[in-house]
Amino acid sequence: MTRTAPIAAVAAVTTAAALTLAACAAAPRPPERRAPTLGGWTLAWHDEFDGPAGARPDSARWVADTGGHGWGNRELQRYTTSPANAALDGRGHLVLTATTLAGDSAGRCWYGPCRYASARLTTRGRFAQAYGRFEARLRLPRGQGIWPAFWMLGADFPSVGWPASGEIDVVENVGSAPAVVHGTLHGPGHAGARGLTATDTLASGAWADDFHVWAVEWEPGAIRWLVDGRVFARRTPADLPAGARWVYDHPFFLLLNLAVGGDWPGSPDATTVLPQQLVVDHVRVWRRSGAPPAGAAGGAQR
Repeated sequence: MTRTAPIAAVAAVTTAAALTLAACAAAPRPPERRAPTLGGWTLAWHDEFDGPAGARPDSARWVADTGGHGWGNRELQRYTTSPANAALDGRGHLVLTATTLAGDSAGRCWYGPCRYASARLTTRGRFAQAYGRFEARLRLPRGQGIWPAFWMLGADFPSVGWPASGEIDVVENVGSAPAVVHGTLHGPGHAGARGLTATDTLASGAWADDFHVWAVEWEPGAIRWLVDGRVFARRTPADLPAGARWVYDHPFFLLLNLAVGGDWPGSPDATTVLPQQLVVDHVRVWRRSGAPPAGAAGGAQR
C-alpha cells in the first residue's frame, strides 16, 4: 500500500461512530493479558490494546498520520486523530473506523470537500526492526471501495523515499473481492503494478467473517507470508525482475490503516455500508530465539 508523506488534518466525530464507541464503553473490560509466547521466537515488541473504551492508541507505540491528499493512490478518505476513527473498544481491541463526513465537518481533500474519514497508524520513530516475525490478528471490514492494510515501510523512508525504502505488505484486501487477500513486496524495479504480489483465496465466505492472524516471517534473503499459521507465499531475490534490487535488509516500521477508495479498490457505491471497521486484536513482533536484536526502537529512524 504505497503512501506519501502525511499532512495535518482534523475530522469531526460522526453520529454512527459515536454510537459504536458508546456501546463499546458499556461492555465489560477484560483483565490485562499476559505477554504471549511462541516456540522458537522471542517477543521484541507488541500491543494487546488493553485499555478503556474510547481511549486513543498508545502514543508511546503509535503515531497517527493525518491528511486527505490522496496518499499516492487518489484515496478518498481524510485520516484523522479523532477517536471516532481510531480508539480502543474496552475489550482488548483497537478499532479503526471509516465514517462519512458532511457539511462543515467535511474539510478539504484533494478532490474537494472530504466525504470520508478514517485512520492510519504507524510505529515510525517508535519502533523498527529488521528480520523476525511480524503479525497481527485482524477482523477485516467489507464493502466496495474499502481497503484495509497491515504493512511495513523501510525506516529510511523519510530520507530515501519510496520505493527505495522498500515496502512489505503483510495483508491487504479490497472490498470488491471479499474472499481474496494480497501480500506484496514493493522496491526499486518492482513497485506499483510490478510489485511481487501473492494472493490467498477462501473456498467460501469472506475474510471479514472472522478474525485471522496474518504474518510475515522475514530472514536474510527470504520472506514468507502466513495466515493462521499456514504459509501461502515465499519470495527471495531470485523472484525479482531483471534490474530490480532486493532492499529487505534493514529495519522496517509498521503501519495499520483503513482506506476508502483509490485507484485499486475503486470508489464506494450504493452497496457500500458505512461505517466500516478494521478490528485489531493484537500486533506482535518477534525475533528468532537466540538471535541478537536486528534493529532498534527508533534508532534507525530519520
